[in-house]
Amino acid sequence: MGHHHHSEPSESGARLAIVVVLNLLITVAEVIGGVVSGSLSLLSDALHNFSDGVAVIIAWIAMRLNARPRDDHYTFGLKRAEVLAAVANAGALVAISLWLFVEAWERFQYPHPIAGVVMTGVAAIGLVANVLGTWLLHRGASQNMNLRAAYLHLFSDAISSIGVILGGLAITLYGITWIDPLLTLLIGLYVLKESLQILWRALGVFMLAAPPDLALGAVREALLALPGVEGVHHLHLWQVAEQDIHFEGHITVADQPLSHTSDLRGRIEQLLHERFEINHVTLQIEDQQAGCPTADLP
Repeated sequence: MGHHHHSEPSESGARLAIVVVLNLLITVAEVIGGVVSGSLSLLSDALHNFSDGVAVIIAWIAMRLNARPRDDHYTFGLKRAEVLAAVANAGALVAISLWLFVEAWERFQYPHPIAGVVMTGVAAIGLVANVLGTWLLHRGASQNMNLRAAYLHLFSDAISSIGVILGGLAITLYGITWIDPLLTLLIGLYVLKESLQILWRALGVFMLAAPPDLALGAVREALLALPGVEGVHHLHLWQVAEQDIHFEGHITVADQPLSHTSDLRGRIEQLLHERFEINHVTLQIEDQQAGCPTADLP
């Protein structure tokens, strides 16, 4: 069997806690600044930051659940809690994006006076905090779906903060008030794109899809190339959670005692783990002459 990959809840949890505090502070500052300045893009950034804080809290809870051992009832443990959390995070962002589109359209039709100096100053504070939070989560973002979701929350917010700063300068220097709803629309489009990608990936895990970067055909070819493998069928490849890829299949071999297939089984498991990062392997070794009732299955 392959190896298990576990998160490190203590280290990641400390970083997540810092990020939560930063996001709550940014949210309060931007809500106050948005109300005082009349900037919709600043309020939208505040709402986005608040969703960041909620996303990070959900990610932390999911990591704690994922670390719990499996039992006779939850035989895979609670690994899919992190996938469920990713769906919740992404779904919330989709809803926020749609709300931003509606509000931006209203502002295009009915412009509001905006205090550009206040807008710029508050957005600059948000940018510093978002950059710090993004740096804290960067290391774990490539290996954990929820950390990546939280990381993308913060990264997109850092980008939107830059946009709000530039918009505030344009309003202050040139009086271009229409740039505020335009920035809101652009922030909403970016958030929508990123959240839909996370949502699609998470739903794929729920639907037992193969990992998007791993083709079952390539696995089949690699198995057939191994000496001693006469055929393969009834192959299944899916993810239980991030970094937890499962594979099962029937392997046809020449007529021989079952004990003689131990070496082949070990070579198959090593191949799948080293080349494809598959860490849970279930094999059924079959005699070619005996046949298999599922041999006609893929």
